[in-house]
Amino acid sequence: MALRFSSETEQELLARAVDSLPRVTKFPVAFGGLTTDGLLPVTATAGTRTRSLAGLVVQPERGLGGRSLVEKRARLAIDYRTARGITHDYDRAVLGEGISTLFAVPVMVDGRARGVLYCGSWAESAVGEVVVRAAFSVAESLATELRVRSEIERRLSSFAAPAPTDIGSAAREELRESYAEIRSIAAAISDESVKRRLQTIERRLAALSGDRSAATLDIRLSPREVDVLASVAVGATNAEVAASLGLREGTVKSYLQSAMSKLDVSTRHAAVTKARRAGILP
Repeated sequence: MALRFSSETEQELLARAVDSLPRVTKFPVAFGGLTTDGLLPVTATAGTRTRSLAGLVVQPERGLGGRSLVEKRARLAIDYRTARGITHDYDRAVLGEGISTLFAVPVMVDGRARGVLYCGSWAESAVGEVVVRAAFSVAESLATELRVRSEIERRLSSFAAPAPTDIGSAAREELRESYAEIRSIAAAISDESVKRRLQTIERRLAALSGDRSAATLDIRLSPREVDVLASVAVGATNAEVAASLGLREGTVKSYLQSAMSKLDVSTRHAAVTKARRAGILP
């Protein structure tokens, strides 16, 4: 049975992003969706006054959002009712909500539009740099969470999760590579809520090693020292560790030397071995 990433679902992530849009953009209404089988069902709304948007499914190239989805760029209609350059397939839903100005931003994940976020107002409104920057920030944050979630699930589903004592050498090696990769992803993320969720997964992976001697060793390494050791443990050179963590090679050496000192060992291999005994690494 595959180990699952226990966190918010994609729809919950989308709903949280949509809920934040009125607050950060000051546009009163927001809605959005994630692509499913080539279509964009609108599944999250905030600030709406009617149910006109309920059940709306946007097709690629159709309407403002469909154009944004295909063109992979933001689209704006100051006066949606008379906007040219878009089809008006969804006028009943959009105008039924009373929306006049509509701004659509694609959610880009690895070069692919995974969804669209919309900001709307009931009167014609200027869309200045502050609004654009805020909407882009929400879309980018959602894209990051979707990307992280996808990578974690890919990594965790690539090996079975039997009882700790039954983990074979191949599965254990995959587990260690997954652990190192997740720490590398976490190092590049500034969102603290995402970091906390990743830390939960890291602890679960480390616990799968089943090493019962961990309680006998009281060794505390800094997060960066663990990041470096996790990469070293899967055979990465100092240069490769530096590239994956966004550090200088000299900084990597310093973290490694500090970890070796705390572990009271003199080689990289010994540092990894003792860190595993201490339950710090899987």
